[in-house]
This record gives sequence, structure tokens and C-alpha cells, in this order.
Amino acid sequence: MKTLVLLLLSNVFMTFAWYGHLKFKHLPLLTVILVSWGIALFEYMLMVPANRLGHGQFSAAQLKTMQEAITLVVFCVFSVTFLKEELRWNTLVGFACILLAVFFVFKKW
Repeated sequence: MKTLVLLLLSNVFMTFAWYGHLKFKHLPLLTVILVSWGIALFEYMLMVPANRLGHGQFSAAQLKTMQEAITLVVFCVFSVTFLKEELRWNTLVGFACILLAVFFVFKKW
């Protein structure tokens, strides 16, 4: 559970670092790059322990797949609430296809 929570929190920081600046296009590019790096530092401070704690309980492939699935969910919420963008049906179908990977990676064959 710690791994999941740390991955979730790190993805919140990552999403703000990578996409939050889109709402502040009036700021100079160098400024948003530096702010994004500062935010990304917190992402790394959560992501590295998440992977360290989770490896062993999960394989590296499972950790990466879990991280990508969490990223999609966090991004959808962020896109709608912070950027005020609409999620269209084709975007959701594409994301659902990616989330289907979770099934195949975690399924014990």
C-alpha cells in the first residue's frame, strides 16, 4: 500500500511539473523550466522510495505499469480540473487500451 500511495503522490507532482506550466504561458520559458525542475524534485523524492519499497513485492515491469496507469488517472483529473480541458471519448478509449496493459502485466499465466 505504501508503494501505491507514494506512486500516486509522485504522479501528482510529476503532472504539475510537466503540464502545470501550460496554464502560465505568459511566463518566460526559463522561469517555467526552473519551477518545473523544482516541482520534479519532489516527484523524484517520492518515486525513488516507491520503486525501492515496491521492488520485490512487484517486478520492475509491474511497478512501471502501475506507474503508467496511475499517471493516466492523475492526468485525466488534472486535465479536467486544472487545465479545464474536456476529455473526449477517443482519448478515454485510448487510455483504456493502455490500462488494459495492467491486466496483461499483472496476470499470472
